[in-house]
Amino acid sequence: MAGGVGSRFWPLSQTDNPKQFLDIMGTGRTMLQTTFRRCAELCPRENIVIVTGEQYVDHVREQVGDLQPHQVLGEPLRRGTAPCIAYAASVIAGRDPEATLIVVPSDHAIFQEQKFRADLRQAVDTVQRQPWILTLGVQPVNPATTYGYIQRGKKTSLPEIKNLHPVTTFTEKPPVEMARQFIASGEFYWNAGIFVWTLPVLQEAYRKHLPALWEAFFNAPLSDLEQLYSQFDTVSIDQGIMEQASNVHVLTASFGWSDVETWESLYNVSSRDSRGNAIQGDAFTYDTRNCLIDIPDGTTAVIDGLDGYIVAAANSTLMICPRDREEMIFRFASDVELKQLIDKR
Repeated sequence: MAGGVGSRFWPLSQTDNPKQFLDIMGTGRTMLQTTFRRCAELCPRENIVIVTGEQYVDHVREQVGDLQPHQVLGEPLRRGTAPCIAYAASVIAGRDPEATLIVVPSDHAIFQEQKFRADLRQAVDTVQRQPWILTLGVQPVNPATTYGYIQRGKKTSLPEIKNLHPVTTFTEKPPVEMARQFIASGEFYWNAGIFVWTLPVLQEAYRKHLPALWEAFFNAPLSDLEQLYSQFDTVSIDQGIMEQASNVHVLTASFGWSDVETWESLYNVSSRDSRGNAIQGDAFTYDTRNCLIDIPDGTTAVIDGLDGYIVAAANSTLMICPRDREEMIFRFASDVELKQLIDKR
C-alpha cells in the first residue's frame, strides 16, 4: 500500500512527493524501494502489486523499474485501506484465485529483516493450513499513543506455535494512561498493519463484513474506477474487517518495527551522536543536543544552542520546531500553503 500523503513529515513530505517516495531513513533508498526489495525476497518479483493514488503511478514506475501493468494500480480517490486491499485482491484473483496475500504498508521501517522473513513465512504457512486472518503484532516498548493496539487471547491458537494467539480486541490510538495499562497487562501488541490471508478467506471476510466492497470488486468488472470509488465511504481494514471478524489471530513479531509516522518516531529509530542529535545532511552543531536535523543536499546548516528541536529544510521551506510541539506541523503546513497560494495570485 503506497497511497498515503505523509503529511506529518512536512516540509519534506508534501502532496506531490509524499513520504513513501523519500529517503526518510537516510539509507540511499526511498521507503517504497526498500519495501519492494524486502518483499522481493519473500515472493517472485512479478507477484508484487503496488496500490497508490492515480497521481503517484509515475512516481512508482520511476522508482521501481520494469513493472508489468498489473503491478501498479492507481486509485482515483483516497477511501482508506479496505478499498485499497480489495482493489489489489480483485486483480490478483484474476491471476490466481487461490493466492495467499501479504499486505504491507510501503512506508514502515523494518529492522532485523531475516527475522521479518521468517515471521512472514510462518504466517503464510499458518493461513494456508487454517482459514484465518493473521495480523502481526509488535511487542510495545513504550505507551505510544500514535499506534493501534491488539489484545491477544490467553490461549495459543496452535500448540506448536507459542507466539500465535486469537485476537480479543483492537484499540485505535488510545490515550497514554490506557496505553500504560495495556502494556502492564502483557496482553497487548502494537498493530503493525501487516496482514496475511488466503484470497478465499479475504473474499469471505469482505462478503460478510463489507458487502458493498465485495460486490463492487469481486462480482463485477472493474471499469469506471472513479465512479466506483465515489460511491464508497472511507473505511480502514481495521474498522471494516479486523474489528468485526471472529477468525483473526495475531502472530508476535520477532523483528524491530516502526511506522515512522512522525518526526518523533523517526528520531527514536535514528542513529544519534554523543549529544543525542540525529543528523542527515551537512550540519555543524554547537551546544546543540537532542535534535533531529535534516538538511537537503547542497545546503549547509550551522546550528547553535538548540535542545530538543526538529530542524528540517525542503522545497524552499525551513522548519524549526520543538520536538514536543510537532502537533503544530499541520498548522504550519496550512499557513505556508495558504501564503503561497496568495502570492501566486
